[in-house]
Amino acid sequence: MDASHTPDHARLHPVFCTVVPPHLLDRAARSADSARADAAQRTLELDASLRTRRRISAIRGIAPPAPEAPAADGPRRTIYDSQHRTRLPGKKVRAEGAEPSKDATVNRAYAGLGATYDLFLKGFGRRSIDGSGLPLDASVHYGQDYNNAFWDGQQMVFGDGDGDLFLDFTVSVDVIGHELTHGVTQYTANLDYHGQSGALNESMSDVFGSLIKQYSLGQNADEADWLIGAGLLGPNVTGVALRSMKAPGTAYDDDELGKDPQPATMDGYVTTSRDNGGVHINSGIPNHAFYIVASELGGKAWERAGQIWYDALTGGQLEARADFAAFARLSTAAAVARYGEGGAEHQALQKAWSAVGLG
Repeated sequence: MDASHTPDHARLHPVFCTVVPPHLLDRAARSADSARADAAQRTLELDASLRTRRRISAIRGIAPPAPEAPAADGPRRTIYDSQHRTRLPGKKVRAEGAEPSKDATVNRAYAGLGATYDLFLKGFGRRSIDGSGLPLDASVHYGQDYNNAFWDGQQMVFGDGDGDLFLDFTVSVDVIGHELTHGVTQYTANLDYHGQSGALNESMSDVFGSLIKQYSLGQNADEADWLIGAGLLGPNVTGVALRSMKAPGTAYDDDELGKDPQPATMDGYVTTSRDNGGVHINSGIPNHAFYIVASELGGKAWERAGQIWYDALTGGQLEARADFAAFARLSTAAAVARYGEGGAEHQALQKAWSAVGLG
């Protein structure tokens, strides 16, 4: 049974999830360039206050209410303009079915929400991120030079970036899909946002964020770039994206931001108390496993590899504190359950988890 169908919404513990990891902003905040450092520091301070607010809400048991189901299978999107303030949601600027805005950021957010809805509905039969038609709300132009995008447990929020390290956070549809997938995880396995379960949470978002991009572009696995946040890095950064699923650890190598720290295998697993136990770093390991599965199977990655990951995430067996080994077992079992033992799917799972050190 899909865990999202439980009527007990009070069991949910939404977390505050950003697409740019703290270690990148920490480096930028120590820059000798005062403008760059100030923008990064403001983002870190705002993220910290939002994270605290989310944690307090979780302790108090405040969770999104169960939505009323819409009459038809279709998204219900609303885009708001924060007007560079931090009060959410802001001014309503585009509703579902309305004409495009003159603001390209508004239109990109609207399209990205739609692309995410389309993949989950047409690829996996899921009606919105909660499985029951949850409206999709997003706020753009959040804060001053805000260098992040996040899911706060109820809606999407996008900063404009500082134009130096990061550009407008709506430019990458995979970033939009990444953040909305945190909502899918919230309503299904509800993975704890710490250590290996937190890294799995981040990896789920990268996996489905990449699939949303591939789906919207009609790409096969071998045509995809497997990058998260391509086009997001500013003109003064040496790099191509925030993360690479194909080759974790190679997305950027910048004098200011340092080198991409993601490992591709358990041999490089990073033990740290920062970033909730390295959730944005160690996610490179399950990310790479998914890339291997998708590459082995070929074709449209969401059709078989994505289906296996979706089955494992939503099947009700993935515990909130699951580690990588538990997910490796569950995903392999999901492949056997759907496609049979000894087939290409089962073999691809075995090869992938062995390759990253979790055979």
